[in-house]
Amino acid sequence: MIRFQTIIKKFEQQGEKTGWTYIEIPATLAGQLLPGNKKSFRVKGKLDNYGLNAVALLPMGEGNFIMPLNAVTRKAIKKRKGDTIVVQLEVDKKGYELNREFIHCLEDEPQAYDFFKTLPGSHQKYFSKWIDSAKTAETQTKRIAMAINALCKKWGYAEMIRANKKTE
Repeated sequence: MIRFQTIIKKFEQQGEKTGWTYIEIPATLAGQLLPGNKKSFRVKGKLDNYGLNAVALLPMGEGNFIMPLNAVTRKAIKKRKGDTIVVQLEVDKKGYELNREFIHCLEDEPQAYDFFKTLPGSHQKYFSKWIDSAKTAETQTKRIAMAINALCKKWGYAEMIRANKKTE
């Protein structure tokens, strides 16, 4: 496990990462987690007192990594760009598990499930993490239904979100 203090940063202009809020994990610390590794990997731990599981560290060159901080995490830690945070991390060997209820429902819709299985793992996780982020069981159920309907139409996550914004 590594423990360090860092400042929350935000990309201004960085291609697809423009606007991302993140923390940087220097090469020396990343090397203590997975020596010699240059690829993305999952970690668990804490940001201040907020627990994390199956969060990706992304390589940024020179051996440094970043951990993007999504809106849910930023709200939970009550911090933003420029704030200092205490970070505790270790390799998460378990990795991310797709939402079980979502998978059970998908299994009842073979057309949607077959399309879902053709998506890259990261795209499958977009659906699952969006469902997991629901604050109520009612919202989670609604999101499962939306995801399955989108997958029946052979839509990816982005297409589903865009179509939903048009109807709101």
